[in-house]
Amino acid sequence: MAGYTPMMEQYLSVKATAKDALLFFRLGDFYEMFFEDAITASRELEITLTGRGAGQEERVPMCGVPHHAAEGYIARLIEKGYKVAVCEQVEDPASTKGVVKREIVRIVTPGTVMDAKMVGDASNNFIVGAARQTGRFGMAACDLTTGELYLTSFAESPEAVNNILNVYRPAEAVGDEASIAAIDQVAPPALRSLTTTIREEADLAKLSSQFPDEPWNVHEAVRQQAVARLIAYLEETQKRSLAHLRAVKAYESESFMSLDAFTRRNLELTETVRDRSRKGSLLALLDRSRTAMGARLLKRWIDQPLLNREEAERRLDAVEALNGDWIKRKELRDELGEVYDLERLAGRIAYGTANARDLNALRNSLRRIPTVQALCHSFGTAPLTALAERMDACEDIADAIEHAISDDPPVTLKEGGIIRAGYDKKLDELREASQNGKQWIAELERREREVTGIKSLKIGFNKVFGYYLEVTRSNLASLPEGRYERKQTLANAERFVTPELKEKEALILEAEDRMFDLEYETFIALRDRIAEQMARLQRLAESVATLDVLQSFAEASAERRYSRPSWTDGDGYDLTIEDGRHPVVESVNENGVFIANDTSLTVSGGSILLITGPNMAGKSTYMRQVAMICLMAQIGCFVPARRAVLPFVDRIFTRIGAADDLVGGQSTFMVEMKDIQVMTEQATSRSLIIIDELGRGTSTDEGMAIAQAVIEYVHHHIGCKALVSTHFHELAHLESSLPRLRNGCMAVRESADGVTFLRKLVAGAADSSYGIYCAQLAGLPDTIVSRAYSLLNDRGTVDVEGHIPKDVTAREAAAAYSAPSPEPVANKEIEQLSLFPEAAPKAKAAKSPAGDKVLEKLKKLDVMRMTPMQALEWLNDARNQLTESGEHG
Repeated sequence: MAGYTPMMEQYLSVKATAKDALLFFRLGDFYEMFFEDAITASRELEITLTGRGAGQEERVPMCGVPHHAAEGYIARLIEKGYKVAVCEQVEDPASTKGVVKREIVRIVTPGTVMDAKMVGDASNNFIVGAARQTGRFGMAACDLTTGELYLTSFAESPEAVNNILNVYRPAEAVGDEASIAAIDQVAPPALRSLTTTIREEADLAKLSSQFPDEPWNVHEAVRQQAVARLIAYLEETQKRSLAHLRAVKAYESESFMSLDAFTRRNLELTETVRDRSRKGSLLALLDRSRTAMGARLLKRWIDQPLLNREEAERRLDAVEALNGDWIKRKELRDELGEVYDLERLAGRIAYGTANARDLNALRNSLRRIPTVQALCHSFGTAPLTALAERMDACEDIADAIEHAISDDPPVTLKEGGIIRAGYDKKLDELREASQNGKQWIAELERREREVTGIKSLKIGFNKVFGYYLEVTRSNLASLPEGRYERKQTLANAERFVTPELKEKEALILEAEDRMFDLEYETFIALRDRIAEQMARLQRLAESVATLDVLQSFAEASAERRYSRPSWTDGDGYDLTIEDGRHPVVESVNENGVFIANDTSLTVSGGSILLITGPNMAGKSTYMRQVAMICLMAQIGCFVPARRAVLPFVDRIFTRIGAADDLVGGQSTFMVEMKDIQVMTEQATSRSLIIIDELGRGTSTDEGMAIAQAVIEYVHHHIGCKALVSTHFHELAHLESSLPRLRNGCMAVRESADGVTFLRKLVAGAADSSYGIYCAQLAGLPDTIVSRAYSLLNDRGTVDVEGHIPKDVTAREAAAAYSAPSPEPVANKEIEQLSLFPEAAPKAKAAKSPAGDKVLEKLKKLDVMRMTPMQALEWLNDARNQLTESGEHG
């Protein structure tokens, strides 16, 4: 660093401790960045890049942002995946000679953001710590904004690691090389670029100090290691007390239904497949929460359905009680709507960033808790009563805030007006001295005007000169000799002081300075006392969030006419749903009508349903709704069905819709096969498997062979409940050879007016997929549609793959595609080829009204959509019409 200025040497020394972060270096009222950091920041923040002399011959790149607006710029950099190290002046420049001492006071990373605006009120922002030992994988997930910390461990496998990552969707991960490599193997690119290697050995004494109520000796070593690494990283980056991290919520991953990434995506639990939007997901449908912490907990419940029947029953009992009393439920919702985000308020208090308005928000929230408790008791059900009894209204905290903090305090902490009058005797004395001093100043101004006769004389104040008397130049002759001391000359006035004014000024300014300092000290002392009660506030927040989710379930269930599910006896296998509906599709159905369907997957009646039928008839929706109903029941919510008797499902596997992996070099068919491989490896007899359009993406013969082999494997080796749809109607024969398989199809009504998809599941196999009809509905040109029907009908010129055989000439094929497009008909009906060859021209015949009428009907007839019986009936009617008119052909 030879040749650099002392300030630049200090910058380079600090930067060496945060090489992977952009360094915000405090210089006066700005945070400055230099060298590569400046180039990067100017590009990403779209701010001007300049230069600064640094003792070298060349100027170094530099850019900066105002310190009061720094948080906004930091947020933009964090959103782009950068880390930001904030370096502050830790000495008073006014009392320091030479370079002011500077230190990094915090490092902001995507996983350690404390600004709730950057995260979103209804979202968590998790950072995970990871460890692996002898086939076991430990993971600790922490949200620094709320103080939540979850801990689990499991047998290591790529699928298991990915499933846990999908629960928390962390913004950052830390661990040793081995655990980070396991995460990088399955994590999305955004997370892989934000993993940090850290080798922190678990120290039980250190862990016990951070989590005094946690019995660490009962946790396996891999869990201890995961938490130790996470806490070490947080201490290194935050450089302050982590007092709000006091409780660990440890759990066994086997306590919850495991959902892989494909299932979460295909069922659209928390976001849609198309645009990854919250709107259109199950989460958006069920979210009637009134608090931000309730919205976050709802998402976690959806991500982790229960496998504990007793806990599910307790939730359902509470939902049933809330669902049954609309008036009380509305009162409860109104009260919860006045409760602020207790988790994040508590986090800011412990973190030392809460202001006076935050404390007032906490006070107002705590004042609502007694009413919430009373309403819970009034429902008269055990789960809600127990929830109310667990709530601690923290009245002592609310009282302390109310006695100390004024009703409308400022946002900043050092401008006064925070502490209520009467709370601190010394503070009241200083306020009185300041107020009396200002009154004395006003009285002095009045007296001086009377003595001098100058009515425009005034007393002012600025930070440089303090208090002064100001007289315009035209009135200077009226001033008494020797009474005033000239202090400052302006263009049109002179400013003076008197010994008496300077003496009073010292008293006033001393009182104001001491008053502001004392207010700040008093507020910090109160905030620290509240921080000591962090465990109470966090337990209360957890109870309120749980109640909020339960009332949200009740509100959605009442609005959508859901019913309470029941469970099969013991560890029963059978699943029965009467009039089941897809919750999300039903909610967005424009005409408000959704065709309900029954489902029965039982030992005696068949555990595998093979569904055939046309495109667009509702197969995918039907299969999804069965999975959704099972999942909703196991999170403790009522379900969209008239009646549902369900077993506890340990896993749901779905393969629905086409999806490729271009980055991974996998085709749609390969992705489907990988999904099915996971199913066959991990499914148990208690699982539910859903596969849509099994066997597509390859040749007909191979696709059909794979489909049959998969179905047989599920039937013979897994024995679980399964819904399988396919376009291979030939597979319907499996019903005769597989005793637990039943055929089903989506009903279709065909008539002269067209095809109607009834959306109703019926027993039996379908004999058509109506693919060309769906192509027409999609708007394909009529030429293509007509040619497709022609190829379909002309079995002699179409092979099994739908290709034109070699013996058909190019001229014949081209003629088929170049034929004039048929005239469009009403309701997009498909015009068929003529039933009769075109006759040779004859002499003009006499017009026949009845014959013309029949001929006109014949031209509009859609033969391809008629059953044989319908065709015979039409011909019989036409013959009768001609006979009755006395005409025949």
